[in-house]
Order: sequence, then structure tokens, then C-alpha cells
Amino acid sequence: MSHSKIWFVVIFLIAVPPINLQAQKKEFEYSVEGQVGITPSGKLPFWLRANQNGNIPLTGLSTGIIGSIVKNYNDTSRSSFQWGGGLQVRANVGNNSNTTLLQAYLKLKKGIFEVKAGRFNQIIGIVDTTLSSGAFSISNNALGIPQVSIAMPDYYQLKYFNKLFSIKASYAVGIVGDVPIGLNRYIDHATAYYQQNSIYVKLGRPDWRLSLYGGINHHVMFTDERKVYGQYFTLSLPQVFVYSAIGKTYYPPDPEDLLQRSLVSKVGNHIGSVDISMQYEFDDTRMMIYRQNIYDIGAIGHLANILDGINGISFTNKRFGKKQVDWHKLVFEVVYTKDQAGYYSSTFTTSGDENYYNNYEYINGWDYRGLNLGNPLLATRAYTRDGLAADIKDYVIDNRVWAFHAGAEGNIKGLYLQTKLTYSHNYGTFGTSPEGHSHSKTFYPPVFGLFGRVNQLSVYVEANKKIERNLTIGAALAGDMGGLYYDSAGIMFKLKKTFN
Repeated sequence: MSHSKIWFVVIFLIAVPPINLQAQKKEFEYSVEGQVGITPSGKLPFWLRANQNGNIPLTGLSTGIIGSIVKNYNDTSRSSFQWGGGLQVRANVGNNSNTTLLQAYLKLKKGIFEVKAGRFNQIIGIVDTTLSSGAFSISNNALGIPQVSIAMPDYYQLKYFNKLFSIKASYAVGIVGDVPIGLNRYIDHATAYYQQNSIYVKLGRPDWRLSLYGGINHHVMFTDERKVYGQYFTLSLPQVFVYSAIGKTYYPPDPEDLLQRSLVSKVGNHIGSVDISMQYEFDDTRMMIYRQNIYDIGAIGHLANILDGINGISFTNKRFGKKQVDWHKLVFEVVYTKDQAGYYSSTFTTSGDENYYNNYEYINGWDYRGLNLGNPLLATRAYTRDGLAADIKDYVIDNRVWAFHAGAEGNIKGLYLQTKLTYSHNYGTFGTSPEGHSHSKTFYPPVFGLFGRVNQLSVYVEANKKIERNLTIGAALAGDMGGLYYDSAGIMFKLKKTFN
């Protein structure tokens, strides 16, 4: 299916935007947070590192300090031009030490448009923004890719049809930096770049209880492909920029030549999701149901991997805060990525199994600075147990997952609680399955062993309490048990001071 056809189909999909239930923000916010963590050496429990925007402690006994400065938009200003920005840094001290620039950005807003430049946290795709296991394309797992984004960040109501339709969209270009690239495990390094575009459509008037939304997001990581393919690749870097943006297929000078035939492909590492959802407003509760349909190398155009996706439902208490003991939010998800159009019986695609987040040219796949950019349930070899079967070509060694995930938030007499529980069956990749990886109608038998089924349970509980007006104390417990990660448990104590 061409990109133009996919974008046309978007109009008929339904989806819902992430819900922002935060209290009214001050124009200027400053905070300092101190953390003391205790975990087994070399073993950080899953939910202490996953979906943290790269804000990760060291293992063992460690301390961390996080400082941030934020300039929000002034909601009371009558000016149509607004500016903001943020700076956030983390310093760790323990068995070693490091400093990480978590965020550094400026943003400008004029009317319905916003320009944002720098490194910033983001989630792209429709999932719950606080308790989800993670969006498929860009979750809040890794550090943000430095970029310049031009967007309509909020839904704009079209004047036609009595405000029945609303729309929002975005485009971004960024720099990933130095990445390992190569074919057949020959590794070179090159500077990689990033492009992102998305569009979402809302169906529903402002006074309706039911809102339906739909959209698609597309992402690509690309570089100067001549470093990989040599003389047979004739596109300049500016041409690569255009080809990768629109998903255009590259044809070498002589595509009938056997050596050049393998170059007939889209340029860069493409990934994305087609999202559908609905939101219904009860008197006291907001309900959201969502589905992300995943695409990587083209199977979605044939509906060959339509079984794979992220399915979720969330409930938000709109009257939260009025009782001493109350719930705030409940989220339930089922994540299924086991199909990948990789079975013998799957609908035929020339590209073979999807092999999510892995790429034959980009050695580390859909990764930024050692962390998966998307849903962290699809695990890299860096965090999994030694001895699991893994195809040498795959950086993500477990991308065939069936998982149940649940999250909850609530309040008990001023003690704010958050908990997550994730149970998964993990099947490795098709490279470690009986079928093996495939391309076109050819299946390549596994040569690195069979992964089988590995079960995993990860839990997380966090409690925070405000002890003074701008001083909060808290603790977080996390643990892993199963065959995918090493069994571990850890605790993190927190003390945060805010200044307005």
C-alpha cells in the first residue's frame, strides 16, 4: 500500500488523543530532586529503567540528582505569540558516575502552530500517557532525539459541518548522531538523521459525549547510504532526505543486475503505527479505548500483520481529589507482536517477516543511545539473560511478545500511589523460531537455536506524599521474576523540592 493510500484511509479511522490531567502549570517552574537507589549490581529492574525518558539510575547503591527549569506558556496572556523552554539534567554517583542532559529545548507558539527545537520528552501514537506499557513508534523510553518540530499540537476545529471535524498534524527533522551501519555484519559508522510526520483527525462536536479519532504516524532513520552500498547507490544526501520522507523506493542504475537488485528498497529504516480509538464521557468517568496497528517494512499494506498491535482501555476519574481515599486512573493493555507476517501460512509479502525494531542495515535498529525508542517490552540483548537464543544479526532479540499490562493511580489520605504490573510470554524473533527469518518466499532455518517461550513478570509500586507546600517525599519499589530478565528487586527513595 502506498503512503498516499494510507493517508487517505486515515480519515475513516477512529482514535483519541492522550489525556492531560495535570493541574494548571505555573509559568516558571524550578525543581531539584535527590534519589538514593539500592538494586543488585548490574541488574536494574524493568520498571526502574523502562519508559523513563532516559532518566535512569545506576545499579547497586547509588545516588542521583535531577535539576530542571521550565518556562511554560502563559495561559493568561492575551498575546497570540508565546514562548517557552526547558532544561533538565541528571547526575549519577555510585559504582561509577555520569551526567545526562535529559532535556534542553525552546518552543514558540503562534495561534494554532508551534515550533519546538532541541531535546524534549514525547510520546507519538495513541496510548495512555502515564500508565501505558509504551507506544510502538516513539515511547517515553529513550532520550529524545534532538530535532526541530513544526506542529499543530492541539486539535483545531474546522469551521465546516458545525465543528464536527478537528485535525492536528506534525513534522519534525532531527539528528540521531553516530550509528553503526553495515551489511552482513560488516560494520562502519555514519551520521544518521531522523524525520517524523503525523496526522490525526477527530470526529465529534464539542458537546458530544462520544469522540472518535484516527491517525497515522511515520518515522524514518536515514544516513548517506553510499557508505553501505558504494558506487551502486547514486542518490546524494539531499535526495536521500526526500526519498526517506515520502517512503519512495530507490531503483539502482541497473535493477536487473544481480548485485544491484538487492538495492531496490525504501531508503532508511521506516517505522510507524496506524492508530484508532474512541473516548466516551460519562458523568464521573472518562473512558478511552485504543488500538495501535503496527507497521515496519510493509506487511500492513497487505494486512499481513494485522493481528499485531497494542490494545488498551483506560478509565479516568473526573472527580478525583474530592475524597481522602479515591482512585484516579486505571489502564489495561494487551500487547501482541507475535505474528509479524512470518509464518509459513502468512499472507505473502516480498519483504518477509517484519522483525520489529531490527534492521539489516542499521545494526542497532530502532534505538537511540542504547535504548529502544518504542515499546520497551520488545527487549534488546543488553538487558536480557545470557544464554537466550539470539540471531547474531538481531539487536532486539525478543520482539515476538504476548503481554498483559495493568496500571493504576490513586490517593489514600494524601499518599499518592502508582502501580504497574506486566506479565508476558516472550518468543524471541522469527530468527530463533522454527520458521526462521524469511524474505519473499524463502525461509532461512534458524542456526542460533530456538528461543521457545519464556515467561516474565515485572511489577512496580510508587508512593509520594507532600510534606510541605513545595516538598515531596517518596519511594518506589520494582521487581522482576522470570526467564527473560535476571530476577531482581530494587528500591528508590526520592526527595523533591519545587520552586515557582
